[in-house]
Order: sequence, then C-alpha cells, then structure tokens
Amino acid sequence: MTTTAPRMSQTLPEEYRGRLMRIAREVAFPQDSRLFEEGSRADRFWIVRSGSVALDIRVPGRRAPIIESLGRGELIGWSWLFPPYVWQLGAQAETPVRAYEFDAFTVRLMCASDPGLGSFVAQWVGGVLAHRLSVTRSRLLSLYAPYGYDAA
Repeated sequence: MTTTAPRMSQTLPEEYRGRLMRIAREVAFPQDSRLFEEGSRADRFWIVRSGSVALDIRVPGRRAPIIESLGRGELIGWSWLFPPYVWQLGAQAETPVRAYEFDAFTVRLMCASDPGLGSFVAQWVGGVLAHRLSVTRSRLLSLYAPYGYDAA
C-alpha cells in the first residue's frame, strides 16, 4: 500500500494541535515491549516521536501477523475514541520508541466540550481507521488468500 494514514500535524489546525500537545506526556518503550494487547481496555493513545511500532492481530492457531509498522508522526491507537474502548489490534515496539502519550478520557472530554476540536479529531482518527482497515484487509489477503490472489 502506497498511501499513508493522516497525521495529526496535517489534519488538525495549529490551535487544536497545541491544545492536545499541552496535555501530552513524553514516554519511552524499550524494544520488544508490548504497548497493548488486542481485546484490552483502550485508555490512551500515542504519537510516535522516534522508533517503530508493529501492529499485529490475533489469528487462532497461528502466530500474530504484523499488519503495519508505524513510525515518526504516526498515531498508535484509534480504539480509545469509539465505545466500548477496547483495542482491536495489538502493538509492540520493534525498536526503542519515544512517543507522546495522551489520556483518552481527557481528550474525549476536550472533544465533547469543543465541537470544533471534536470534529477535527474525529476526521483525523476516522481517516487513520479507514487506512488501517484497508492495510489490514490487504495484509490478511496476502497471507491467507489462495495463491494468485492480487489484493491491489
């Protein structure tokens, strides 16, 4: 897939980016650490500052395939915005990772109190979700579809 997911820096006006960045905290994850597991509670999200994070999906009876690798400027996690706030994928640091971490509850409150911010965040995260769905579909077809299937 040649397209990339929308980035906060490209989607949100400076005013809204600034408001969100004021509540962010800097975090670090060592290589091979799990950020979250599919099916667990989604109570935060991250923007990658440096490093690489692999998104994976459980497949019964098989090792979890990597769906996509995320790098600088990319959003890790969208499940925090949509009830029931449960991760739909898993995530693991492929390299040491530095990121900005956001508390999901706080961001949802900010969005509820400012419809403009809420609209831009919904468009941003919705665009990321659409991208991830497309990437996941293509990846799973390339892994499990009959030989000769072209997912493009």
